[in-house]
Amino acid sequence: MSKHLQPAEAPITEDDATLERMIARANLPALLMSILHITGDTDLLRGPLRPGAAVFGMETGGFSDEDKAQVRALALDVLKGYRDGGCKLPSPPANDTLREMMSYAVGTEVPDAYVPMMLEELALDGKDARDLDWEGSVTDETKKAFQVLVIGAGMSGLLAAIRLEDAGIPYTVIEKNEGIGGTWFENRYPGCRVDVGNHFYCYSFEPNHDWSEYFSQQGELQEYFDRCGTRYGVRDKIRFGTEVVSAHFNELNSIWEVRIRTRNGEEEVLRVNTVISAVGQLNRPKIPKIEGLESFEGPYFHSAEFDQQIDLAGKRVAVVGTGASALQMVPELAKTAAQLYVFQRSPGWMLPNPDYHGQVSDEVKWLMKHVPFYARWNRFLIFWPGSDGLWPSLKVDPAWPYPERSVNAMNEAMRVGFIQYMETQVGEDKELLAKVTPSYPPFGKRILQDNGSWLKALTQDHVELVSQGVARMTRDAVVAEDGSEYPVDVVIFATGFHANKFLWPMEIVGREGIKLDEKWGDDPAAYLGITVPDFPNLFCLYGPGTNLAHAGSIIFHSECQVRYIMSCIKAMLESDLASMECKQEVHDEYNQRLDDLVAQMVWSHPGMNSWYKNSAGRVTILSPWLLVDYWGWTKEPNLDDFELRPA
Repeated sequence: MSKHLQPAEAPITEDDATLERMIARANLPALLMSILHITGDTDLLRGPLRPGAAVFGMETGGFSDEDKAQVRALALDVLKGYRDGGCKLPSPPANDTLREMMSYAVGTEVPDAYVPMMLEELALDGKDARDLDWEGSVTDETKKAFQVLVIGAGMSGLLAAIRLEDAGIPYTVIEKNEGIGGTWFENRYPGCRVDVGNHFYCYSFEPNHDWSEYFSQQGELQEYFDRCGTRYGVRDKIRFGTEVVSAHFNELNSIWEVRIRTRNGEEEVLRVNTVISAVGQLNRPKIPKIEGLESFEGPYFHSAEFDQQIDLAGKRVAVVGTGASALQMVPELAKTAAQLYVFQRSPGWMLPNPDYHGQVSDEVKWLMKHVPFYARWNRFLIFWPGSDGLWPSLKVDPAWPYPERSVNAMNEAMRVGFIQYMETQVGEDKELLAKVTPSYPPFGKRILQDNGSWLKALTQDHVELVSQGVARMTRDAVVAEDGSEYPVDVVIFATGFHANKFLWPMEIVGREGIKLDEKWGDDPAAYLGITVPDFPNLFCLYGPGTNLAHAGSIIFHSECQVRYIMSCIKAMLESDLASMECKQEVHDEYNQRLDDLVAQMVWSHPGMNSWYKNSAGRVTILSPWLLVDYWGWTKEPNLDDFELRPA
């Protein structure tokens, strides 16, 4: 049993009045599940107290005021008895009961196909099912002769290192930054935060019950991953301030020869059996080519390289772009800048989220730490509404009569709701409403989360939304496409990343001298987003076609991918293989299915540009798959998918 997946971190010793105060802040469906674990009484599942269908952010379970009071009174009695009885639990529920509990908690039937995935995610037995059992399968001597190189110490690379450390396989992590965290180390612009609920956006085996906010900011996220690096003993295996220059596969001995370079220019070649790329998709900032950019005399920089030494108080500031970074940053900049111009080529749809800046109360932290299994069910209740339930609303209905504004009836209902939300924020300002209302279907581009701060910032007198792109720049101004000049002192580019340039600018050379950047060009593809023909023993995390735009979290996806890669390594060691290489026909068949499905999704909507697409209009970034399908495909590798070379 994992020490971090215990029923509760601490026993209950508080008095009755304190218990009542804590319970008043509880997620009621999660609390009901804890009651069942404590009492073992399954009659609760068939009684009159029944939560409604789980909806993102609905912690009351849809209960009436009378039923809320009844749930809290029941919980108070049960927790008092649990405390007074020495905090002892009965035998755990059987799997059939757990399946019934899942459906009860979310207010709808959990389909058979999802039960194994969600039981694994819940980890109510305290076991980390995504960590492989290496006991007795491979000798220590065999492990020690096998070397792995991980590129990147962000969330995914750190996860790979943790799994390799646990398996006892030698590895080195190469990290270009001076610390752990990847995107959460680099992005330090004001307001930078995650847009997945933090009690789900953390490793499944390493929950954190002390998040200060429901959607934590950059500093706290970086601290979490940094802490994981120390706790799991991987920090000493990371070479900071070092970049991978190139990696060449030597076919004679099936060894990757990896050239690395330190900050001071020193180079070294490492020879390893396997390379795991964890460089991510959003790690190389992209500043557009703008006429006159070099002539601008003030400071300018990308949001991912925010210059914290510059005091923006009293300054005239331009923000170019209105994606997720700008949505988070602009409300903060508006607090200090004398004048703020926001240049928008295309508006984004916003998902109303009143908890987006919400603080986690001490009562909620206490519940997470003391009430048996409460934290696990709370995580489940964040995951399930954001699982695959949204997927049907993103699939194009060919018979839908309004394709210019939505793709099906569910999508249209979302569109109407989003517009109504924006109307409540801008009041009588019809001109601003027109500027911020997208003309494309919801979820066609990355959905943005808002608690009112974005539109509130745009309504301030010193903030102006310019609904045009930038044509050029002068020494002291930004010139819009219509020729209007906006005098500014500082320019901040919130213009995204080179998302289609996977593993760039490294030179990756596989069998027969094939270069990965030439093989991919602007059209990257990989089997399961993980492995590529002609490049044996090379595995990608967060590779092509794996970004999530409809469900889950990247951490969930990474845990699936790392388990798959570790299973590949285990198969190589157990069978004494020198290399494994994805078969071309397997790769091609998978990517044809991916392309066929992507073409039916809202992201491929015609007449809409986004960073999801390459220069030819193909969506190369996103996963169109149901989470449950991808989870199943990556549980373990089918060795028939690979060309296997004996050692």
